[in-house]
Order: sequence, then structure tokens, then C-alpha cells
Amino acid sequence: MNHYPEAILKLINSLSTLPGIGKKTAERLALHILHAPDHEAAALAGDIIELKSSVKLCSSCFALSDKPKCRICTDPARDHSLICVVENPKDMAAIEKANVFSGTYHVLGGALSPIDGIGPDDIRLTELFNRADPKKVREIILATKTDVEGETTAAYILDRLKSRGLTITRIASGVPMGGDLQYVDPLTMQKAMEKRYGF
Repeated sequence: MNHYPEAILKLINSLSTLPGIGKKTAERLALHILHAPDHEAAALAGDIIELKSSVKLCSSCFALSDKPKCRICTDPARDHSLICVVENPKDMAAIEKANVFSGTYHVLGGALSPIDGIGPDDIRLTELFNRADPKKVREIILATKTDVEGETTAAYILDRLKSRGLTITRIASGVPMGGDLQYVDPLTMQKAMEKRYGF
């Protein structure tokens, strides 16, 4: 690969840092970009710069947004008394894609994992507990993953909120143990939401 000019090698190295992109794929992509019309390459570069400068986290639920509050948090048609707790924006997107939930979300930004040094202060639990006001919220749906970390996180949230008089539910199985929500098909997601259970 050393026979390429320095600029191509730099782009290959940059592309190969992306998830799921190995050196061969990065090489193919770099050569494609090199031979693409100038306006396409410029548009790609512009889109990346715009993404980095305009997409932030919603100040309420911490979903990805290009405004201070995301479109779900500002939608009056959504049920703001329902909060679905997910680990990351991909999980939220999976539930939205299934079109089975009309409430709002809270994106934790991870899950508790003592073995990896991730404790309650490392994810957005304090913000969730601040939002869980029984005067405004009637149900918290725990949609963390079904792996050890997700179950630990759900148990911790339940323990902290059970005295507040809120309904706290967990999405039903049908989502496989250890499964990642982003890979769950819409019908399974619908059934999991419909058959969520209380504690």
C-alpha cells in the first residue's frame, strides 16, 4: 500500500478507524472518493463538517438533535407522561422505526458496568431521576438491553425510583437475552412494547 501518495494513505488510515471498515474497504473507499467528481467529494466533506458542527444532544432527553430540544421532545402529539429509557440513540431509533411508541425517551449514554469502571455518575441517571417527577410522569419504561449490563442498569433504576409512586415497566422478552435493540425486527419490538411488564 506504500506505493500510494501520502494524501491517499492518510485518507485510508482515517477511514479504517471507522467501525466495521478494514484496510481493504478503506482503500476502496479512498480510491472511490479520489475518482468521484469534485462536487461529490466536496459534498461528502461538507456533510461531515456540518454533522460535527450541527448535531448535538437534546437538552431534555439526550437524543441526537440539531436543535436545543429534539423533535420528539417538542412534539405536542407525543405523550410526555411516558418516558422510555434506552442506552443509546440507536436503540431509540429502533423503537421509533417500529412505530409502536408515542411517548418520549431518555438516552442514558451507556449502561452500568462495574467491571469496566462505569458507575451511576458515568451515564445520565441523575438527569433521569430529575425528570421522573410523579406530577408529570406516569410511567417509566425500561428498554435497556437484556445483557448483564442492561439488566443491572434496569435494576438500579427500579431500586431508585420504586418509592416515587410511578409505574415502572420493563419491555417484554421477545427481545432475545443479550440482544441488541437495533437488530430487533419491528414486529418483535411491537410485541415487546405491548407486553411490557410491571415490577
